[in-house]
Amino acid sequence: MPQDSRPATARQSTRFLYLYALAVAGGSIAYIPLLTILLPLHVAATAGESALSLLSYIAFAGAVSASISNIGFGWASDFSQSRRPWIAAGVVLSSVLLLAVPLATRPGAIIALIVCWQIALNMMLAPLSAWAGDVVPDVQKGMLGGLMALAPAMGALSGALVTMQGVVPENQRLLWVVILVLLLVAPVLLFGRPVDMPQLMREQPDDERYQTSEQPNGAVRRMWMARLLVQIAEASLFAFLLMWFRSIEPGFAENRAATIFACVLCVAVLFALYVGRWSDRNNRPIFPLVICSGVAAFGLLIMSIATDLPIAIVGYVTFGLASSIFLALHSSQTLRVLPKPTQRGRDLGLFNLTNTVPSLIMPWLTLALVPIYGFGALFALLAVLAAIACWLLLKMPD
Repeated sequence: MPQDSRPATARQSTRFLYLYALAVAGGSIAYIPLLTILLPLHVAATAGESALSLLSYIAFAGAVSASISNIGFGWASDFSQSRRPWIAAGVVLSSVLLLAVPLATRPGAIIALIVCWQIALNMMLAPLSAWAGDVVPDVQKGMLGGLMALAPAMGALSGALVTMQGVVPENQRLLWVVILVLLLVAPVLLFGRPVDMPQLMREQPDDERYQTSEQPNGAVRRMWMARLLVQIAEASLFAFLLMWFRSIEPGFAENRAATIFACVLCVAVLFALYVGRWSDRNNRPIFPLVICSGVAAFGLLIMSIATDLPIAIVGYVTFGLASSIFLALHSSQTLRVLPKPTQRGRDLGLFNLTNTVPSLIMPWLTLALVPIYGFGALFALLAVLAAIACWLLLKMPD
């Protein structure tokens, strides 16, 4: 193991942090426009009245393949002790498969293609996530989280851009997604030269602030469960936002939904950067997560009672801002509690289950509740889950 030759206050170069944040944004652009807008439109055009069911099956199959492949490629990058080659191979393969989506017109073909695409996508995403843990010290975790909020915002903006009438031809939407991904991921692979942080590759003793005698890995478990609960709510909105808006106002345009989604995430970037820097300065990594999960629960309650579009948008904006800040900061602060640097990629793959397992749960929640009770019942249940996440983190020392 490398010896710790740098002080605890050693900092990573800002240049690398910015290039890394752009690459993470490229990773988001690789899937957000497809899963939120382009794939639902493609499924609606090919499956007709069975579109909702097919989308649920696609989400289930995609989540299973993403879960397994993220753990596998995270472990592979640990074993090879190299992140870049996996990232490069993943971005190329996922881009090729993305361009093939319009060719799949039968339900089985669409599901199979999305499964293969998820595997290739996670070949890129898993090592990319682990790379931050290798080179970004704790004193910059809050800033890293704030910068990572840029990723979903740029993903949503790309969705709004490629669906804008008169800007991108409909048959070129996926091509432009691929171009954007390559432009954002390539710079960190070609020019990213992070300052070595050997102390981050040395196994640390258990941090007593986060451990209890009753729960030896209390921090890891609480962080994992809290993210899972918030992500279940996020995944539901991620997949069915357009359909929910259309249930309130028929004919609600897909570009309008993408624009609202993008605006919420862009504003969240500014808040996340501020809150992340505040948590670094005050050494309070958990407190912002408590507040954000509580506000997310409140936003979901508003959404559960919304009967007209303005109230629905207010509820979604409240939830969207809070959950986006929560997820960005949680991603970086998770790196604090992972115990073994030599297994960081694998362990982040296990944490990634909090991103993919909701896609296994959410379709069945939606199919069980929405056809009978409407979206309001679904959002009320999700509000309870977000409130539980808030309670879990509130019980965790800051």
